[in-house]
Amino acid sequence: MRRRTRWSADFARFIAQRNADEFVVEQLEADVARLARAYVSHPLLELYVEIKRLRDGVFALLRGRQHPRQTADLYVAASRLCGLSAHVCLDLGDYDSAATHARTARACAEAAGHEGMLAWGRAVESLIAYWTGRYEQAARLARAGRHHRARGSIGARLASLEARALAIVGDRAGSVAALADAERSRETMPGHDEVPGIFAFPAAKQFTYAGTTHLAVGEREHIQQAIASADTAIRLYRSAEDDDQSVGDMFAAHVDLARGHLLLGDLDGTEAMLGFVLDSPPERMSASIVRRLTALGRELSGPQYVGAAQAAHLRERLQHTAVHAAVPAAHPPELPT
Repeated sequence: MRRRTRWSADFARFIAQRNADEFVVEQLEADVARLARAYVSHPLLELYVEIKRLRDGVFALLRGRQHPRQTADLYVAASRLCGLSAHVCLDLGDYDSAATHARTARACAEAAGHEGMLAWGRAVESLIAYWTGRYEQAARLARAGRHHRARGSIGARLASLEARALAIVGDRAGSVAALADAERSRETMPGHDEVPGIFAFPAAKQFTYAGTTHLAVGEREHIQQAIASADTAIRLYRSAEDDDQSVGDMFAAHVDLARGHLLLGDLDGTEAMLGFVLDSPPERMSASIVRRLTALGRELSGPQYVGAAQAAHLRERLQHTAVHAAVPAAHPPELPT
């Protein structure tokens, strides 16, 4: 009988031995929220070292012992930190590493049973597919993410991603329907986002995606709608607090505005809209912005602009900025592996 009692006592001590308590979890959640918010407005290289350090620290904790409730919380934190790592690699153009981090983020979300991060993980996977030219897969991944019962703005994000990808493959009806789904998701949003910044999908970002989508659909009506959407996105971001002003989305919206004016034959408007981007530090530009600038430069090389000095000058400025912005992505510091 005493031996059995000792076993119980030993097991009670085993339960008490843990490497994380509620204070550790609370601090982790606060750090993740801070990094997630800072991500959209601060230079990437200011954040990636801390993202990796915290992520590796959570992995180490999960290899130890803690109460089941705290284990679940740690898996959620690990999921978010892997999601941040995926975005670092995505913005630097390292799509293979981004995909690995995204899969791990989803695996951690699955372990925690966290529907929000499962849906968000699909959104990141959709982004990776989009920027690697797999547009139909990008649409499917976004659609799959919408099956999760998640709170906050993720439904609007996923529908917007689906709309943009469908527009690229020429599915005009599907793209327009997905844009309408995004608007409905915004209007009927269930609850609030748990974490701000990169994990949220503010209305300004939704207008940015809508602008890109309308441009891809084409036709004069959609081009004009793209200009209106991008203009609204910029206005909303400029009225937001500094930490909520997404630099990447501001760049994207200005490039979309420039392209919209170009498609309407307004070179002056194109040059004016590009001023914000071309006058900004190149190191603030992600791989996707570099690709947008490069594509716009190619459009300015079209036969209709032969002999046009303004087009040639603007093309040279675009090329110069794209080359300088691509240098950090081509030779990045050690990525969060």
